[in-house]
Amino acid sequence: MQIIKDKQIVDDSWSYIADDAELKDGDISVSLARWKKDKQQLLKSNGKIGVRIGPADSLEDIAADLKDIQLIELDFPAFADGRMFSHAWLLRGRYNYQGEIRATGHFVRDQVFYLSRVGVNAFSLEKTEDLPVALSNLNDFSVNYQKSIR
Repeated sequence: MQIIKDKQIVDDSWSYIADDAELKDGDISVSLARWKKDKQQLLKSNGKIGVRIGPADSLEDIAADLKDIQLIELDFPAFADGRMFSHAWLLRGRYNYQGEIRATGHFVRDQVFYLSRVGVNAFSLEKTEDLPVALSNLNDFSVNYQKSIR
């Protein structure tokens, strides 16, 4: 599968592991609940670790662990839910997170530019054929009225 990362279309090396699935080697992401439950085991795994955050999840639950997490996936349950924009801004602005922040789930291409302004640097779209259009959406505006987080 391909994603947009740092304004390029690239192959995705990450796998999401469901809460009831067995952990495996490689670059994996897990839910916040799984991270809290299996943190020590995950830290010993071969590969990079990511955590998937939902709108109702608290970033304070992982703030102290961000140094050990290379990917934060912001999982949009619906395109109208703006809490993930706040999560991205808090990760970059308050917690100074330098790793990958990836939008996943039900966001729309029109939100890509605005998500990038609050710190999201990767996008996993449901349809890979939408990647070129979403990539071009990152350049929708040439003038900004507010400062970006990055």
